[in-house]
Amino acid sequence: MSNLLLFPVVIPLIFAAILMLFPKKLHMQRTVAIAGVVATLASALILFSKVNSDGVQAVTLGSWPAPFGISMVSDMFSVLLVLSSTIVTLFVLFYSIPTIGVKREQSFYYPAVLFLMTGVNGAFTTGDIFNLFVFIEVLLMASYALIVHGGEKPQLRESIKYLLVNIISSALFVSAVAYLYSVTGTLNMADLAVKIPQIEAVGILTVIAVLFLVVFGFKAAIFPLYFWLPGSYFAPPMAILALFGALLTKVGVYAIMRTYTLFFTMNTGFTHELLAIIAILTILAGCVGALAYFDVKKIIIYNIIIAVGVILFGISQMNAAGVEGSIFYLVHDMLIKAALFLLVGILTVIFGTSDLRKMGGLIKSYPLFGWTFLVAAFGLAGIPPLSGFPGKLLIVQGGFEGTHFWGSLVILATSLLVLLSVVRIFIYAFWGEPVKIVTIDRKHYLSMFVPTAILVALTVFLGAGAELFMPFISDAGEVLLNPSLYIDAVLKE
Repeated sequence: MSNLLLFPVVIPLIFAAILMLFPKKLHMQRTVAIAGVVATLASALILFSKVNSDGVQAVTLGSWPAPFGISMVSDMFSVLLVLSSTIVTLFVLFYSIPTIGVKREQSFYYPAVLFLMTGVNGAFTTGDIFNLFVFIEVLLMASYALIVHGGEKPQLRESIKYLLVNIISSALFVSAVAYLYSVTGTLNMADLAVKIPQIEAVGILTVIAVLFLVVFGFKAAIFPLYFWLPGSYFAPPMAILALFGALLTKVGVYAIMRTYTLFFTMNTGFTHELLAIIAILTILAGCVGALAYFDVKKIIIYNIIIAVGVILFGISQMNAAGVEGSIFYLVHDMLIKAALFLLVGILTVIFGTSDLRKMGGLIKSYPLFGWTFLVAAFGLAGIPPLSGFPGKLLIVQGGFEGTHFWGSLVILATSLLVLLSVVRIFIYAFWGEPVKIVTIDRKHYLSMFVPTAILVALTVFLGAGAELFMPFISDAGEVLLNPSLYIDAVLKE
């Protein structure tokens, strides 16, 4: 049964390989892709119940004992993220069918999505820092294919920047791993957590910790390394953007959260202080972008950056409230960002543009769509009782309990700016004078709106039912704050 934790990684990989065999058979592509994601979701749910009942699951591949073999580890934190990423992928696939276009569907779109999911789920599950690099490369390969998918001019132009940034950060990643190995003699995360406290060269380890923050910061788009994100994410079609916005930066965020709680804890006075300051600067930089643009896609893209800052601020506090808040907010953000990008996608289809100034009066013809968008906007800003509220409240509490009350004040103040940025979309697009809109077939509209509305409903349930979810979030926080649970599961396996 311990091999269960490999299923959410292996299933999408197998289905992606199968999909490569018949790219032109449209109906088969759709059916097999959705079957693959549903099977992955089922395996993730079984794994979730197993972790919930029996604690941290670990398996070391190749019959080698840890730390010599490659360990895969599933605790409550990683399994929650695997579940969230699989749910997001499923809804994005349903949304892709009417929107992505037959030409793209027949040129390996679905295999690329499933390869991306393999990399994301693998990165969340691995217990080995080099293996984390391998899985990040897998998801990057898939993202390179998706970002240029369809080969439109803006996509090709922006993808060069995306490629360059990721190649440089991957080279840095390998260097950082080499430095870490030369100092510690191991790359197994649990083993690192045991060995690092015994090493006296704290200065060198602090430099390595900061180097890893730079590497993962490129992936997570922290200040000032987020410069590549707005342009690169603006170019691809909406379904691909929803996947990127919901999942890719979150892998970088997860890597920072895992390494900075499990083993880079030898000099928290410096490393976590630095993380807190960078997190606040990231929030402020995101707010400037979200308020500066009149383009609906750009506004939500800059909100990705704001959320990264909020989550990392919580983790930098290293107390129960901050860490649990970060985990809750991370799960909320994966779902709400996917929902918002899909909603904005419907807006751009109806108006034929993503420029807010060319929109207006949609509430008369699409009232349900309008109110669904408003609920998602309030959820993003953290209006109670929606899903953004419990996580943000705990993060703010963590800041007040720690030494960074100023950071909590910034998060509270910027929540109003986030609300302003998304309510502005609502006011421009749905109120005011109606403008000429593109007539779309009702069936086509519903095939886009229904999966999106269900995803929004899920985020409402996550917020309103926060009491139900808090025990799982607390379990996840417990493993991050008490690394011995993780270490024992892997090394005594």
